Amino acid sequence: MKKTILLLFILLFSIACSSNMIVKENMGKQSEQNLKTEIRKTVDINYLLYLPKDYDLKEKFPLLLFLHGAGERGNDLQLVKKHGPPKLIEEGKEFPFIVVSPQCPLNKRWDPDELTALLDYLIENYKVDKDKIYVTGLSMGGNGTWRLAAKIPDRLAAVVPICGWGDLFEVCMMGKLPVWAFHGAKDPVVPLKASEDLVQRLNNCGGNAKLTVYPDAEHDSWTETYNNPEIYEWLLSKSLSDRNK
Repeated sequence: MKKTILLLFILLFSIACSSNMIVKENMGKQSEQNLKTEIRKTVDINYLLYLPKDYDLKEKFPLLLFLHGAGERGNDLQLVKKHGPPKLIEEGKEFPFIVVSPQCPLNKRWDPDELTALLDYLIENYKVDKDKIYVTGLSMGGNGTWRLAAKIPDRLAAVVPICGWGDLFEVCMMGKLPVWAFHGAKDPVVPLKASEDLVQRLNNCGGNAKLTVYPDAEHDSWTETYNNPEIYEWLLSKSLSDRNK
């Protein structure tokens, strides 16, 4: 036991001396260095889960991830039912998707890494068709949609960002991922130009994006969008396998 401790002390002393020598050699000049490490993160997300009525009768289902806006943040999931698919489900509408509606904590915005972890969990534990995973969101959720799409474009079949904004550099990482964006022409909160610039930039990068503008709408461009059956038909018409042909 004493011998082991002695050897360990000698090893640590040698490493410390070696490190000090490297530092002294590099003082006053630049040197090339490298850091390779692993960062782990705890993900804690509350979410609403909707399973289609025929969930037990089929092997897999498309998944729709809905991201709410800034006003629905917190720790009360009832707030998430204020807009979008969760609101429609609460009113009795049936969807052919598994619909997942997470809640973002107060004073935060959507984190693409946390959303990716949520998707991984859902795929592992539910009958998710990995060929048909869709994301949509409004305002802050529209921003979250753009960001997540840039993060994992090869895992998503299509996205619908509504009155969102994003990074003009990151958007080109989305490749050919189909995008149908929506915005109100008179939006006083997130200017229409935010969506126009992203769609134009993505298409200039060889992407596949289109934008629908409501000429008389202000910030609420989501009610009309989510009430339109054509949106869901368009989403279901998209799949990863078709894009990779």
